[in-house]
Amino acid sequence: MSRTRQPPLVTGISPNEGYPWTKVTIRGENLGTGSVDLIGLTICGHNCLLTSEWISASKIVCRVGPAKDDKGDIIVTTKSGGKGTSTVSFKLMKQEKIGILEQSAVWVEEMNYYDMRTDRNKGISPLSLRPANPLGIDIDKGRIPQKDLEGLFQGMSGDFTSEKFSATWYLIENHSATSFDQLKVAANYLRKQANKKNEGSLAYVKGGLSTFFEAQDALSAIHQKLEVDGTEKVEGSMTQRLENVLNRASNTADTLFQEVLGRKDKADSTRNALNVLQRFKFLFNLPLNIERNIQKGDYDVVINDYEKAKSLFGKTEVRVFQKVYAEVETRIDSLRLLLMNKLLEMPSTLHDQKRYIRYLSDLHAPGEPAWQCIMAQHKWILQLMQNCREKYVKGQKGSTMLLGPMLDLDSDVRPSPISRLTQTGSVKRASSFQSSRDDSWRFKAPQPVTFVDNLTEIVISQLPNFWKLWISYVNGSLFSETGEKSGSVEKFKKNARSRQNDFKKMIQEIINSLVKLIRGALLPSSLSDIELRQHGGWESKMELSGQWLTHIIHTMRINYESLTALEIPNDLLQAIQELILDLRVHCLIITLQQTADDVKRLAEKEDWIVDNEGTTSLPAQFEHHVVQTLQSLNETIDCKPGETNIFQHEKSQQHVHELSINIMKVSIDAVKNLDQHLFETYIELKADPIVGSLEPGIYAGYFDWKDCLAPTGVRTYLKEALVNIIAVHAEVFTISKELVPRVLSRIIEAVTEEMSRLMQCVSSFSRNGALQARLEICALKDAVASFLTPESNYSFKQALEALPQLSNGADKKLLEELLNKFKSGMHLQLTCFRPSTRSVVKT
Repeated sequence: MSRTRQPPLVTGISPNEGYPWTKVTIRGENLGTGSVDLIGLTICGHNCLLTSEWISASKIVCRVGPAKDDKGDIIVTTKSGGKGTSTVSFKLMKQEKIGILEQSAVWVEEMNYYDMRTDRNKGISPLSLRPANPLGIDIDKGRIPQKDLEGLFQGMSGDFTSEKFSATWYLIENHSATSFDQLKVAANYLRKQANKKNEGSLAYVKGGLSTFFEAQDALSAIHQKLEVDGTEKVEGSMTQRLENVLNRASNTADTLFQEVLGRKDKADSTRNALNVLQRFKFLFNLPLNIERNIQKGDYDVVINDYEKAKSLFGKTEVRVFQKVYAEVETRIDSLRLLLMNKLLEMPSTLHDQKRYIRYLSDLHAPGEPAWQCIMAQHKWILQLMQNCREKYVKGQKGSTMLLGPMLDLDSDVRPSPISRLTQTGSVKRASSFQSSRDDSWRFKAPQPVTFVDNLTEIVISQLPNFWKLWISYVNGSLFSETGEKSGSVEKFKKNARSRQNDFKKMIQEIINSLVKLIRGALLPSSLSDIELRQHGGWESKMELSGQWLTHIIHTMRINYESLTALEIPNDLLQAIQELILDLRVHCLIITLQQTADDVKRLAEKEDWIVDNEGTTSLPAQFEHHVVQTLQSLNETIDCKPGETNIFQHEKSQQHVHELSINIMKVSIDAVKNLDQHLFETYIELKADPIVGSLEPGIYAGYFDWKDCLAPTGVRTYLKEALVNIIAVHAEVFTISKELVPRVLSRIIEAVTEEMSRLMQCVSSFSRNGALQARLEICALKDAVASFLTPESNYSFKQALEALPQLSNGADKKLLEELLNKFKSGMHLQLTCFRPSTRSVVKT
């Protein structure tokens, strides 16, 4: 199997230098098919995967970590394309203090001045509104180190917004290389700025001088008139009369305009109320706006408005404002409950979880929403795994039982480990695993195989988000800018550190549940009875083949590598390594046992079609089975990083040794049995006609051992028997010269046994009959002497003992002459029985 995509190639990074935690944009080609496809990202040797955000196949955004190297490549690794290369590099700069007037080549985060929720600027302190360059000329920095300036002006500061501002420090730091003419221009600029402020205040006074003079003249004239009159305290004086006139005029006016004035007071009250409503319409409209924005899902706007209302009216003593603000708090309490329910609702993506946690943090929700979310997701993952097991145990088909409606896999979910098998290195397997990798294999796979696939798919899709959520919780990146300012982030970090052991137990529980569920399906004998009741329950007794077990091992290795990439501690993943080792041992044993069974059944497949070399297809089939077994065991025996060699365990080594020997014994025994069966069948086929012709040949023509003529030579029946034996010799010699002694020895044993039986059945011999019998027995023995065995010699001995002994020398001489005559007459036929033409028969 080969990878489906080209390796990633990084062709650009912006910016190409910066300090640690600088946000950078990486551009290139084949950067992955999604966030789940991105499994590695290093900049200058530091892992930046946790801070990465996959945008497209040509763009990734991340933050540079505290790398080891000052300058290095940007390496992207994906599951679809593997480890990539880079044509550009990034330079890591050392962290230095940057003043407010200094220029910087790196990006500066504006989160402290900009509210990302509403895209509106927050309130900025007046000092921040001062000009960055108060002198109005170009800044020309010198090369005087910051430490030297701090030592020279102890207790002072070069920041012009500071109370301890030193103008000399500022000029040395920012204008040490500025010319004198430029400094004069700067001085004129400062004077103009000061004059503008003075002239602005004086303009208000100049515009109202005429009014001031008129008022002064009127007051002075009234004062002089009263002094001339001198009767301001005398009854009937001008002053008294003037007062009376004014009082009567006032009473008359009050009478005339009382109704008008009442209406005016009412209008003023209404106008004041409307002004209050208009001025504080934000507060009065806030409850309704909160409700509308919650329905639309604009939680950012709600939180921003709530923070503003809390800062303005949180401690108000005005009863109207208190009543409206209480309504706001009621709506916010409902929002907290809604967000908490959404946070704990599963399934959920990591992006949504972080978003809801930030909302709850900004709303100062009680408790720790982040930890509650972690516990809820932990329970959810365990429930998914148990549901997967229960569906299979209840007998539902695995191919239609991936996860059903209970899990919606989105961009945060990694693809199935089985789908990634086509993107990894090829594994030599049997022909059943060399077919194309389409979805149809799921319908052909046994239930335990699809169960393991779906179970590992759950873990690989859910555990990375679970782990990333914990990492974000520990480093405080879950919480918003508001939390950072209030100092609550440090509190959350401290709580997170205190819960490390609890989280470790959660991970351990998920890993152990995964391992025990797989053991319950494949290795039930490795679990206790209590564990089997919880993690087993499989009724099927079908034993998986070695090819399917190899596939499962490959899936588990992918699962282990995916979890290792998350930097989960190895001690938490040890149970998976132990499971892989047990599966490898089990696969090895099952494969060898199945090979032995296949070898046993090879004889049934023999078609007896002989090729040009004189052999059938049986040896080739045996070789094919052995080679196929070795190829299928390549991945099982091969040790991946961190795995244990199967043969290091003495028990496993001994078991494998016995099974391997058994395969050879089975093959040898099968060949021996087949050979013996063929041999016996062939001997029976060839020997029976020869043996059956002896008795009829002996008694042909009513021959009688008691009454027969003197022998004149070996009779025809024996010659025919020898010719038939020679025919068998020729047939076997054509096929295999080495097989001749074995075949002829058995045929001769059958012939001599029959001759012995026939001689022992004769009740008595005449002198001529005994001489004839001895002639034929000796002729047969001399002819086949090279193929005699202990059994045939014994048969000849019994046959001769059944004959009367020769009584005189004439009979012996006649016997010798007749034997020589026989040998001479059949010299050509008996040549095949000579010792030089065969190997000595081992007895």
